[in-house]
Amino acid sequence: MSDDLKTTPLHALHIELGGKMVAFAGYDMPVQYPLGVKNEHLHTRKACGLFDVSHMGQALLKGDDVQSAIETLTPSEIKALPVNGIRYSLLMNDEGGIRDDFMVTNRGDHLYLVVNAACKEADFAHIEKSLPNHSLELLEDRALLALQGPKAAEVLNRFAPGIDQLIFMNMAEVEVAGIPCLVSRSGYTGEDGYEISVPEAQCEELARKLLGEDEVEAIGLGARDSLRLEVGLCLYGSDIDTTTSPIEGSLNWAVGKRRREEGGFPGHDVVMKHLNEGVSRKRVGIKPLGRAPARAHTEIADQDGNIIGEITSGGFGPSFEGPIAMGYVKKEFSKIGTEINLIIRGKSVPAEIAKLPFVPQRYFKG
Repeated sequence: MSDDLKTTPLHALHIELGGKMVAFAGYDMPVQYPLGVKNEHLHTRKACGLFDVSHMGQALLKGDDVQSAIETLTPSEIKALPVNGIRYSLLMNDEGGIRDDFMVTNRGDHLYLVVNAACKEADFAHIEKSLPNHSLELLEDRALLALQGPKAAEVLNRFAPGIDQLIFMNMAEVEVAGIPCLVSRSGYTGEDGYEISVPEAQCEELARKLLGEDEVEAIGLGARDSLRLEVGLCLYGSDIDTTTSPIEGSLNWAVGKRRREEGGFPGHDVVMKHLNEGVSRKRVGIKPLGRAPARAHTEIADQDGNIIGEITSGGFGPSFEGPIAMGYVKKEFSKIGTEINLIIRGKSVPAEIAKLPFVPQRYFKG
């Protein structure tokens, strides 16, 4: 491990479990365990996987009318969010680009925020600078676990009875195995599941208890990536970034109806122009027609060999049982079924624009 890499509270446990460690967003993180990426992926889809996502940033935003305050930074509808409701949100820049995607939970008199690991320092500095009349409390003494898969509710219910009744995109403050936690019914795999904010000092104790259940396996970053790709979820820095508008990124649904009309967030003019006049490129699903996966930065060409776009995420989908990708193409080539070519190692490989997600999302909506 490089001396300048940070570690999560579960670092020693990852080593004990045989995790293959890699540098990710400034942290030493497990990319896989002895089970292997493909089997970890399939186990999560079939039963239940436990992910360490403690590298992500957690914070509380406090102050008067905090819901209105955060709306000055995001196009999401937060004021209408019920208490303990969660919303996928976008931190915007003045050019209509995306600084980061993050999760906002309305806790009534404050907001609970979770941001991406690679962006957290910049995100928190931006929020503090932009909202000087509000206070941002960084939760640096808390870890974050994700329990994902069709057996997740059954497993967690053994340690927190009644948690199986919580519905998707809602939070509860409960004791899990006697440990006070913030539990969200959410995740980034497309499966039913939970994210559990737990005091750092008790994180390993809780992780070991969950891993002691027959259905649960430790899952690394490799499977986390293939799981989110199969269900068409964006990876910040790859599929969306400061040069991408929500409309180009096919994230129109993340821009609230009232927010479109009222504005009041950075880049509103650009977003409205893209909504009203259309965009020149769109994020789409891509299905290579051979067996070879196409990785990020693979060029996309039309039938005449003209470059029309680029893949931003690509690989093999274990549940889909074939290669899958996402990327950007010129708008006129974005229709599902459009035949395209991928330039892989200098060769033109046939592919087509595909419907997202590649496998169904299975969230628990009650």
